[in-house]
Amino acid sequence: MPMRKIAYWASTALLSLIYAGGAFAYLTQRDMVEEGFIHFGFPAYLITVLIVAKIAAPIAILTRASVLLSDLAYAGMFFHLLLAVSAHLNAADGGFAPALVGLVLLVISFLTQNAARKRPSPNVPGALRSHELQPSSRTSPSV
Repeated sequence: MPMRKIAYWASTALLSLIYAGGAFAYLTQRDMVEEGFIHFGFPAYLITVLIVAKIAAPIAILTRASVLLSDLAYAGMFFHLLLAVSAHLNAADGGFAPALVGLVLLVISFLTQNAARKRPSPNVPGALRSHELQPSSRTSPSV
């Protein structure tokens, strides 16, 4: 198996486990999570939204039912992890490491996805594409 495929599946699996663990913790330790959110100055209702996102985003990436939906999940996870790193750094609580690891795994997964998936993402930078994207079936109007 080529290295980029291994990198994709390993990073995507680990990232999915991080998100599943986060959703499980949010569900089973709600009181502790709410205290943390209050400490950061975030409203507690975001916990429910994040539980849904932490379950739905990895499913969208792993199933790849739609390339657009998968790329949207990557974008949402990117902002979530970036904001998590920022919140922990601003709170100076030292808890930023899991989010930083998740961010690195997310970048690896995103940049290597086209090596492992049948339907390539048009949003991966050109030098990292392993599949040529099919030209659009639309024709440009003649001028």
